[in-house]
Parts: sequence; C-alpha cells; structure tokens
Amino acid sequence: MLRPMAESARESSRSEWRLDLLATLLLALATFGTAWAAYESRQWTGQQSQGYSRATANRIAVNRESALANRQVQIDVATFLQWIDARANGNTRLADFYRARFRDEFAPAFAAWLATKPLTNPNAPETPFAMPQYRLAANTEADRLEAAAGVDSNRAKDANERANDYMLAVVLFASALFFAGISTKLESSGQRTAVLVFGCVLFVGTFVYLATLPIRLV
Repeated sequence: MLRPMAESARESSRSEWRLDLLATLLLALATFGTAWAAYESRQWTGQQSQGYSRATANRIAVNRESALANRQVQIDVATFLQWIDARANGNTRLADFYRARFRDEFAPAFAAWLATKPLTNPNAPETPFAMPQYRLAANTEADRLEAAAGVDSNRAKDANERANDYMLAVVLFASALFFAGISTKLESSGQRTAVLVFGCVLFVGTFVYLATLPIRLV
C-alpha cells in the first residue's frame, strides 16, 4: 500500500515540476515578446511623428510657394493691364516700356497670346493667363510639396496603425504573463494546467499575429 502511495507522490511531484517548468518558459518567452512588441511600437510611433513633422513642414512650404505665386500673378496682371492701357491710348513707347518689364514666366504666354491675334480674332483667348504657356514655377513647386505632404501623411497614418498593432501585442503578451504568473499560485494541478494551457494558446496566437507585422529596427 505504501508503494502505490509513494509512486503517486512521485508522479504528482513530476507533474508539478513539469507545470513549474512550463510556467517558467511561458514567463520568459512572454516577457521577451512583451519587450520586443513594446520596442517596435516605440519605433513605429517615432516613424509616425517624423512623418507628420515632414508633412507639416511641406504644407508650410506649400503656403509659402502659393503666396509667392499669388504675388507673381498680381505683378503679371498689373503690368499687363498697364500695357493694355498704354496700347489703348496709342502710347507705343509706354506700352513697350511695360512689355520689356514683363516677368520671364509671363513673357512667353504673352507672346503666344499675341500670336493668336486677340484684337481681330474673336476665338482668341481673352488674356495671356488662359494660355498653356503661362506656368509659374512656384505653383509647380507648391503642387510637388502638396503631393509630398500627402505621401508623408499617409506613411505617418500607416506607422500609427503599426504602432497600435504592436501595442495590442504588448497587451496580449502581458496577459500571457499574467496567466503564467497566476498559475504558480494555484494548488490544484487541474486548475494550473488549464490556466497554463490558456496562457500558452494566447502566447502562440500573439506570436503568430506578431509574425505578420512589419519590423522596423531603426
């Protein structure tokens, strides 16, 4: 009778040892997983901040370039109106004076507009500003910067999603840690086994989820 009891005690001791070992492994792996996921979340959060900073800087530059383009248009309109007024009054010398002072970006459009014979051709564009030759470098640069800002903003949004994904992994790994830790406080082998199995399933599921996420080391 004593022998079966001794064997039962040894088997129970081996079972407890296996459960302790499993709990220790789960604690170690879940701790590492938590640290890794937290690190990646921080990296993607930094990427998000950089993306939004670049997008903001580009949009500030867009406003600056747009303001420059508006000033240039105002100058072109003013000199063109002065040319029209001098031409209408028959003051050729004054008209030539204003034409010589047209900005370099306006002069080609003006020349192309004159080639359409606007004074006699009813189908000619009303002003040089409707001509395809009228292109402002400041407007082109503003469009480029706006597109770049959009790209940076989208990248920042993607980085924010990745940071949130990794933060979810932190929570799930922390939950696995909780189950591993609480299992050591239970006396019933059945309860310990159930809690550890649940913790292991949670850890494995989180690890598989983590494997699908992009990694950012720098």
